[in-house]
Amino acid sequence: MATVQWRSRGRNYEAELQRCRPEAALVEFGDYHPLKSIMVTDTKTRRGARKGSTSSSSSSSSSAPPDPLSSMLDGTDPLSMFAAASATETPAMSHSASTGDLGRKKWEKEKEKEKEEEVVGPDFEPWSLKRGEILARFTTTEKLSINLFMGSDRGKAPSPGSSAVSEKVRTRLEELDDLEEGSQRELLNLSQQDYANRIEELNQSLKEAWASDQKVKALKIVIQCSKLLSDTSVIQFYPSKFVLITDILDTFGRLVYDRIWTMCSDPRPLPDSFTVDDVNDTAKETCLNWFFKIASIRELLPRLYVEAAILKCNRFLNKCGIQETLPRLTAMIRGIGDPLVAAYTRAYLCRVGMEVAPHLKDSLNRNFFDLLGAFRQISSESVQNQLVLQRVEVPEYLTLYSPAISWILQCIAYRAPEPLLTEMMERCKKLGNNALLLNSVMRAFRPEFVAARATDFIGMIKDCDEAGFPKHLLFGSLGRSVACADPPESERLTILNEAWKVVTKVRSPQDYVNCAEIWVEFTCRHFSKREVNTVLADIIKHMTPDRAFEDAYPQLQSVIRKILTYFHDFSVLFSMERFLPFLDMFQKDSVRVEVCRSIMEVFIRHQVEPTRDPVILNAMLHICKTMHDSVNALTLEDEKRSLALLIIGFIRMVCFGRDFEQQLSFCVEARATFCNLESVMVQLIHTVNQLAMETSRVMRGNHSRKTAAFVRACAAYSFITIPSLSSIFSRLSLYLLSGQVALANQCLSQADAFLKAAVSLLPEVPRSISVEGKLRASESFLLDFINNFLATLLVVPDHPEHGVLYLVRGLLNMIQDYTWEDNSDAKVRVYVSALPLLAAMSQETYLYSIPKVDSNETLYGGDPKFLLEINKLSETLIGQVLDHLKGLGRDELSTRRQGALAFSLFGVLLAHGDLRNNKLSQLAVNLWNLSHKHGYCETRVSVRTLEFIKHQAQQADMSHLSDTVQRLVLQSRT
Repeated sequence: MATVQWRSRGRNYEAELQRCRPEAALVEFGDYHPLKSIMVTDTKTRRGARKGSTSSSSSSSSSAPPDPLSSMLDGTDPLSMFAAASATETPAMSHSASTGDLGRKKWEKEKEKEKEEEVVGPDFEPWSLKRGEILARFTTTEKLSINLFMGSDRGKAPSPGSSAVSEKVRTRLEELDDLEEGSQRELLNLSQQDYANRIEELNQSLKEAWASDQKVKALKIVIQCSKLLSDTSVIQFYPSKFVLITDILDTFGRLVYDRIWTMCSDPRPLPDSFTVDDVNDTAKETCLNWFFKIASIRELLPRLYVEAAILKCNRFLNKCGIQETLPRLTAMIRGIGDPLVAAYTRAYLCRVGMEVAPHLKDSLNRNFFDLLGAFRQISSESVQNQLVLQRVEVPEYLTLYSPAISWILQCIAYRAPEPLLTEMMERCKKLGNNALLLNSVMRAFRPEFVAARATDFIGMIKDCDEAGFPKHLLFGSLGRSVACADPPESERLTILNEAWKVVTKVRSPQDYVNCAEIWVEFTCRHFSKREVNTVLADIIKHMTPDRAFEDAYPQLQSVIRKILTYFHDFSVLFSMERFLPFLDMFQKDSVRVEVCRSIMEVFIRHQVEPTRDPVILNAMLHICKTMHDSVNALTLEDEKRSLALLIIGFIRMVCFGRDFEQQLSFCVEARATFCNLESVMVQLIHTVNQLAMETSRVMRGNHSRKTAAFVRACAAYSFITIPSLSSIFSRLSLYLLSGQVALANQCLSQADAFLKAAVSLLPEVPRSISVEGKLRASESFLLDFINNFLATLLVVPDHPEHGVLYLVRGLLNMIQDYTWEDNSDAKVRVYVSALPLLAAMSQETYLYSIPKVDSNETLYGGDPKFLLEINKLSETLIGQVLDHLKGLGRDELSTRRQGALAFSLFGVLLAHGDLRNNKLSQLAVNLWNLSHKHGYCETRVSVRTLEFIKHQAQQADMSHLSDTVQRLVLQSRT
């Protein structure tokens, strides 16, 4: 291809803009408008009219043109037809509807009854949540023993030939007696973990025996485990033993129930709400057989536990079976002599009862009242001798009852009416305000009920004997209720004072902070910062000696969270004298950072207005610095990003109004404080650039000597800070942005320095960068930056000492020397992108400009030498692109790239070149043909391009395009 003489076509941007605007059309507003809604009136059947006759009306004007949608409906719309049909059918259906009312009422009544008997809701804390807590709390270092079932040949099922009933009974009794006659092995000196492992082995043995159809062996395992619950030789471990063994009982009960359910589900599944009539005879007989086997167990305790485990199976036998069995089992528990064993047996019965019949509260209440009567046994000689023998103090012994009593009371108090609490309080008083019982009552009933009687409970707590159960634990339980529900307003201060008198006297730091943490929420909820500050001072006083706070970080963190929940005004929060000293107790780095993070999250969430309060700023800077200083070489990127976002949120909320110098001083201080977090440094640069633009807005672009010096100081801040960033694309984009800000503020030398720094940085751009942890080619990011940079260069005036277009030439030289990807067209695409810039620079009036900044259009004033330089540079770039196109033509695999690049250059020539020049016009035609030569150009784009050229050719100053468009031919790939 021959050498091209480039010449940009003259542009009148204002005229082009006017031509692109849509033509305005006058609209006459009358009765009809296309957006006016059409209202349709329901069609109703007239009395006396023949069947099917309807009438309809519309609110639309009669003069309105017909609606195409309505015309398809033959004058009626579907909604009106349905309305008419329903009106017609109503009389005929009235009789059937009235006869169905009774059925519907009956159905609703049954559903109401089912709702009353439904299982407990999600507001009931399940046993599974208490299980882990009990196992962790009740431990022992004593050695334990266990009897393991060894099995025997007589454990197998009887042969089919033994059909006589007496033979069955005798065989059944022999099988059950086998366990008691020595088919077991005692394991001694087991640790707590070994004991738990052995129990788990028994659980697995139960499942294996059941799976292998050895049902009697499975029953024997359950009986043996139940017997273990009568052993209180290591009494401190009893609650945990209860948890482990009742897991086996639950497994057994589930297996039996599922077995009988399966027998009833043949041929079709049994519904959940089945009745006794739905159960077949075989399933009933099997169920009765299980109850007969259990009834033949000699010892009371295993018989009680095993029957309770399959209590749910009564549904298969009798509608009222569960209702009749629960009182009987409750009465049987009275025969257990050991009060601790009896208490946990009652707890298990309540647990099963709540699962199968939560509505039967009478049995639960009777269980509890029996338990109260058994409390007198605690002081009996047998119990006292046992405690002496095991060297267990009475207070420790009483805590063993806590899980059982708490569970029984939770079952009783679930959705119970308020008068029941009054009754419980009276019974507690009759028992001398037993502390353990009182504690369970306060924790079981709804907080609203307890809070309303907080003063009464305080009086009862005062009368308790502290030797059995510490009073601070009772106040802790009361504090949980009054923190969730509001006591009477007139009593709140008295409640706090009475509680804190007891709390502050607790000597053990751990016990103290456990109780104080609970009452902090009540204080924050109902009182001002003065009372909260007093509480914080008391906590510091108790936890500072001997660095006791190091063992109480979770509780201290909870105190901070509760304060932040109720205090969102940080000027109030930081004005508390003891708040920051309280934070100083968090000496462990990870905990301190976590606390600072929680404070920052609340600040960002609730601080709506920007602040300049020095109290808030100093405190928040201290907190942010703590987070920043925790960052080291081992810190994960996600952690850095999380901390940086919180600090950025704080920086964005700092505003000194019109005191711009103070704002800049804050940014200088923040830069020194947060230098290890790059995203924070980027935010600070953005903040300073925004500050410079705000100054320009306030001054309306007319800077005084003082404001001019200030915006130059802002530019200096950015220029100094940007090189400290490690991300090269962050540096490039910020150099460009800061240069644009400097230009907008008439700081030409600063803008020149920013842009030159960006150009000099280009050779350092790597060929691949990390994006969200993955390596990606940097080419696309670099091209985006260069295009933005070229758009800025249009308004940048040339430096008087560096010659014409020195920044453009410098950029192109850097691009020429840059090492691009192999088989990449990126470099020539930059050359193609530079041509529109050069064409725009040659216009008499530029497309855009910056107020009070003289661009090259003013500096050169259309000087022919300047235009000649532009044309020479354009011709050089076009020559480079054409040479590259020739090189692509030598390789068949590059034909698609060649076509795309040729079409791109054709578009530039069409938009910016003066095609009245024959050589330039011929080059455009050649590029068009080259782009379509191999058929890779998209036909739709080509057609629209031709239409655009024809449209342009209709204009007076573009008529020369008519000849050009006739030479452009669409070609397809053959």
